[in-house]
Amino acid sequence: MKFSDLHLCVPLRDLEQTKKMIAESSELGYSQIGVPFPINTKQDVIDLLRQVCGEFGLDLVTRLDLAPKSLGELLSSLRQFRRRFEVVSVLCSSKPLARQAAKDRRVDLLSFRSLEPRKRLFDWAEAELASKSSAALEVDMAEVLSLEGFSRVSLFSCLRRELNTAKKFGVPVVISSGATDALLLRKPQDYASLTLLFEMDASHALEALSKNPVGVVERNRMKQSPGYVAPGIRILREKESR
Repeated sequence: MKFSDLHLCVPLRDLEQTKKMIAESSELGYSQIGVPFPINTKQDVIDLLRQVCGEFGLDLVTRLDLAPKSLGELLSSLRQFRRRFEVVSVLCSSKPLARQAAKDRRVDLLSFRSLEPRKRLFDWAEAELASKSSAALEVDMAEVLSLEGFSRVSLFSCLRRELNTAKKFGVPVVISSGATDALLLRKPQDYASLTLLFEMDASHALEALSKNPVGVVERNRMKQSPGYVAPGIRILREKESR
């Protein structure tokens, strides 16, 4: 089984710490990591990180995390930057943003990070839209590991509700580390065990760490490949001009 962590938040300006986190991910059993890059990241930085990942047998996935403040900003960012990154995540901080992100086929991952239940905006409306656009609901495990007391209990309650909604509407779930430090990294099987705390069964948890994130990457790489026209349609060979 190929395990993927689509949200490894390495410190790009600290190469030694970045290498440490990449090495740890490899040792823990991951085959693929998604790293969020700022929009203005130079290609040589990405190439260097891809080389480092290759040294540890890891497939690097370029990721863009969007945190728009308005619908206009979201649509503009997707229009300008979608094709530069293999995975695009949107932090949904308002209902209009959540619904637009859920229905927009250019968005891969929906992120909801507020600890206040009223501000966790993934409900049946977003789930129904996401089920038609192929967007996935992302769960960052760093919060599960780092929160304590009432905040952790509140998070578990929100996750139980959201995962149940996702399951009802057939919305795929992606479990990522969200780690900013190697100390927050765990084996995929350990993350799967932790999901029992918010009532996610083991088989679905393992899919959320393997099949689902890998599928997101494969779908987008297919779209970015030469000859892609539409889902299921590719140009295999162009006709010679007469």
